[in-house]
Amino acid sequence: MSDPLNTEHLCLLLDSMGYRLQSVEWLRTSELEPQLVHSHVLFVVRKGRGRLTIDYTQYGLRGDAVQFVLPGQTIGLTSESDDLLDLYVLTFDIITNSEKAEAFPLAGEVPIHPDTQIVKLCKIILHCSNSGQSLERFRGQSAFQELLYWIMKNVRLRPEDDPRTALDRSKAYIDAHYSESLTIEQLARLADISPKYYVDLFKKTYGQSAIDYITEVRLNSAKQLMAQSDLRLRDIAHQVGYSDEFYFSRKFKKEIGVAPTVYMKNRRRKIAAYTAPILGHLLALNIIPYAAPLHPKWTAYYYRTYRADIPVHLSAYRFNQDWESKLEALSHAQPEIVICSDDHLYSRERMQLNQLAKVFSVPWRERNWREQFQLIAQYLDASHEADSWLMSYDSKLKSARERLHRELQEDILLVMSIHKQNYYLWPARGMTEVLYEDLQLNSVPDFDSSSHRQRITVEQLTELDCDRIMLNVCQEPESLSQWRKLQASPIWLDLKAVRRNHVYFISSDPWREYSAYACERMVDDLLRQLTASTP
Repeated sequence: MSDPLNTEHLCLLLDSMGYRLQSVEWLRTSELEPQLVHSHVLFVVRKGRGRLTIDYTQYGLRGDAVQFVLPGQTIGLTSESDDLLDLYVLTFDIITNSEKAEAFPLAGEVPIHPDTQIVKLCKIILHCSNSGQSLERFRGQSAFQELLYWIMKNVRLRPEDDPRTALDRSKAYIDAHYSESLTIEQLARLADISPKYYVDLFKKTYGQSAIDYITEVRLNSAKQLMAQSDLRLRDIAHQVGYSDEFYFSRKFKKEIGVAPTVYMKNRRRKIAAYTAPILGHLLALNIIPYAAPLHPKWTAYYYRTYRADIPVHLSAYRFNQDWESKLEALSHAQPEIVICSDDHLYSRERMQLNQLAKVFSVPWRERNWREQFQLIAQYLDASHEADSWLMSYDSKLKSARERLHRELQEDILLVMSIHKQNYYLWPARGMTEVLYEDLQLNSVPDFDSSSHRQRITVEQLTELDCDRIMLNVCQEPESLSQWRKLQASPIWLDLKAVRRNHVYFISSDPWREYSAYACERMVDDLLRQLTASTP
């Protein structure tokens, strides 16, 4: 629990609120793709262990804790082992008549004493909520209230000598003192446990070893210093905890993939990528921008991989609805160059952008991604790097085509998406170009796959008679609900691709992004799914 309250005060707050259960799901899964939630969500683990990411923080999914997520937060989860996570996900609303009502007091991880009644109540709620009888659904609402009672009754406030509390303290100590000499023995003493137990517990709790975490914190700090200052390499090494400049250089190259001197040279230009596709083009040129859109849902891969490399995180919200916040962030960052696309820019936005820095606007609709990529490279004097990348990509395509054609033979591959209550064929430009132009896979006869986002019905899917389906489901409640309904539909279950278990799930990231780097990631993902091998 992020801000522990005493039980009496907590109960008074909860008692002043009303609750309406929206839905309950019983999931057995190894992964949940990052998604934005619009209501309160409660996770109750039935069996297994995993990790739940809420915005930028990771929590352990296990039987001795429940997790509360607030509206507007982003969530994603993964299992800690090959076994599936078995858990209940309850979505609910807070109802209050007071305009000045306090926020829901439970957020993040809430430690509890495991109680079989909690899981039993989740099972009852699931059964009642799916009932066609209104009285049973009413019982489900009542059981949800009782579930909150049992959680409160079993809240377990961690004592100061609890190993997890002590472990959190030691992790916070690393965050604050990474520039100093740190040893496992020292950190174990801080947690008041033996060094061997500390090593095992740290890895089990946070998913990486304490030494790896120290290295990650130090190198992330070093990358920030390299991007934002003119310090010498020796000074940077000393500031992040390495007394030996040469050891630091070897460590940096091993972990990051390039020598620190090369990394520093590439970071001196303060280039801003205004949208995610621009970031994808720059990364293919081995250029890490100074500012770019990063978010754990909207640009999940880039956030996970490059959040420590890119000092200024711009809003990544789709449809450019919060462009004012992006301009405000850029005004503080003071980039030399801003690269953007020429569409979806408001006139006032474009005018203010030009006042901040040099702006290079890439034609988006009339140029394909290869041409956009080469235009950006030419502007940044990186045409040689672009030619080299395209040669490597075309070589990968040739090999991928051979492998996929051996696997698929003459199979017809259809790509579709579910958004809200609608089904669409060929939902994005990049995915169709990769599948049917670059990889030359078989599309549905007599259908124009270059015409994107064609609405279709389930009945029409039967007429297409495709052998395989690539499916993208928008990760929001209405779309996910529609997907559950589709799975129960006899028409869907009778499709050839479904009967043969040839339905493959693709995520919005990278399949909806239109950039050089995203196209390469699509090819890699396709090879993993359709040939069951690593590219």
